[in-house]
Amino acid sequence: MKTNQEYKNAALAALNGNWAPVVVATIVMYLISFVVQLIVQPLTALADPESQMTLFFVVFVGTMLVSTFVSVPVSVGYYNSLNKLYLDGDNRITSNMFSIGFARVLRYVGGMLLMGIYVFLWTLLLVVPGIIKAVAYTLVPYILKDYPELSVNQAIKLSVKMMKGHKMRCFLLDLSFIGWALLGILTLGIGYIWLIPYIYTTMAAFYQDVKNEYIANGNM
Repeated sequence: MKTNQEYKNAALAALNGNWAPVVVATIVMYLISFVVQLIVQPLTALADPESQMTLFFVVFVGTMLVSTFVSVPVSVGYYNSLNKLYLDGDNRITSNMFSIGFARVLRYVGGMLLMGIYVFLWTLLLVVPGIIKAVAYTLVPYILKDYPELSVNQAIKLSVKMMKGHKMRCFLLDLSFIGWALLGILTLGIGYIWLIPYIYTTMAAFYQDVKNEYIANGNM
C-alpha cells in the first residue's frame, strides 16, 4: 500500500495538464446543485405546512425526489470520471460525469440513499460508530459503477470488506486536506474549484490501491 503523500502525488500527476477540463466539470457539478436548490426551495414554500399539509407533503417529497435523482447521479459520475482520469488519462470529465452518472440512475440513487440510511442509523447509536461506518463506505460510489452485477447492498458490504484494515488510513487521508480546506475558505470558496477534484482524484488513487490489494489477496 502507498503512503498518503504518494496518493496525493499520483493524483497531482493525473491532474497535471488536465486542470482545465477538471475545473470546468467541477463548476458544472456545483452549478447543477445550485440550480436544483434554487428550484427546490421556492417550491417547498408554496404550501403552508400547517394549513395545507397534504399539498406541502406532495410538493416537498416531489422536489426532494427531483433533487436526489439529479444530484446523486451527477456526484457519482463526477467521482468516477476522476477515477477514469486517474486510471487511463481520460480527461473528458464533464461528458463522462453525465454518461456514467445517468447510465444507472436507479442503482446509484438506491445505493447512495441506502448508504446514507446506514450511516444515519449507526450515528443514532453514537457519533463515533457513525463516523467509522461512513469511512467504511467510502468506496461505495466506485464499487456501484465497477461491479454492476452486485446489488446495492452487496456493493456496500464489499466496501466494508475492502476497507478492513484501511479505515484509519483513509480517515487520516481525509484529514490531511484540512489545511487546504481552510485556505479555500479564505478564498471565499473559489479555491474549492481546484481542491475538490484534487481530493477526489486522490481518493480514486486510494480506491485503486485498496481494490488491487483486495484482489491480489484472492478475495475476488
